[in-house]
Amino acid sequence: MEVTEVEEVLRVLDSSLSNIKWRLKSPAKRRLQLDVLALCTEMRPVIMVDYGGKMPELQEHLCALLKLCQQHLFQESAIFERLRVMVIEDMIYLIHVRALAEYVKSSLNSKVELLFVNLEQDPPKMVTQAEESSLVAELLRVQNLFSLFFPLNGLDNDLLSSCHMKDTADNTESSTNKPITSWSSEFIDLSSCLQDSQVTVPTLNGWLLGYPVIYLFSKEHIADAIYNLSTKYLHIFRISVSRNISPNKGSQPEELMSFSVPYELSMGGSKEPWAEAFLAQMQSRWKKCKSVWKPLQMEVSEYYPQAIVL
Repeated sequence: MEVTEVEEVLRVLDSSLSNIKWRLKSPAKRRLQLDVLALCTEMRPVIMVDYGGKMPELQEHLCALLKLCQQHLFQESAIFERLRVMVIEDMIYLIHVRALAEYVKSSLNSKVELLFVNLEQDPPKMVTQAEESSLVAELLRVQNLFSLFFPLNGLDNDLLSSCHMKDTADNTESSTNKPITSWSSEFIDLSSCLQDSQVTVPTLNGWLLGYPVIYLFSKEHIADAIYNLSTKYLHIFRISVSRNISPNKGSQPEELMSFSVPYELSMGGSKEPWAEAFLAQMQSRWKKCKSVWKPLQMEVSEYYPQAIVL
């Protein structure tokens, strides 16, 4: 993206927010600006929206906002063309369709190195033989479903503008006679991905949101996982960025993403080999859009044991 395009994205975003009368508090509005820029510059393929209201109003606001942004820039630019709202169960996301397709392919080709932590054990342990884990196999099955929903070589305008696309895995319908997977110009419902699966939403989020370390636990062991994580010291890894173009001059670093790892499994902090590899991967994305962002920063802080909701 060029500097002029960034300024236009922020202008259209602010104008569309006003038009749909979505009154976001200042921190939430700034968070939305950062998230949209992160998607448009492909710094991140998926953003989880956990601010700005509750479902279903949040979904309505995001869909209306995206539709208006697409209409504003339809003639001049394709910046918003590949952005969509995605829902999986009670979680809502903003995604960049092409970037997500590339990320899914990289995951399946093992170009994205992932580490797994078994939260069913006390204390949690790194999974040393992922190929033998049934939960990793379940996640792989979900990743393959995503590869069908987001085919890297099949992302054309016909697909992106289609009103409905049924699950290409089996082309069946749910018991409510609604399409298992629904697409529209702004909205994708992939709630079916976790049907008949032991993959939990936190595990799926760990992969979808691009974390290098993913928590594993089955649906039967949610209580165990919460206890085992809540009673441990954690390291919080934060990737921060500053905008080169900002409504406020002299912009301060903002959190692009963050994730936790049990302290005992990450005593090297940012010097852990996987952490250095992850930062290098993020920096390779940054180099493609460094006119938008100042250099990335990784910070690691200690998080004392306390109640955690998964």
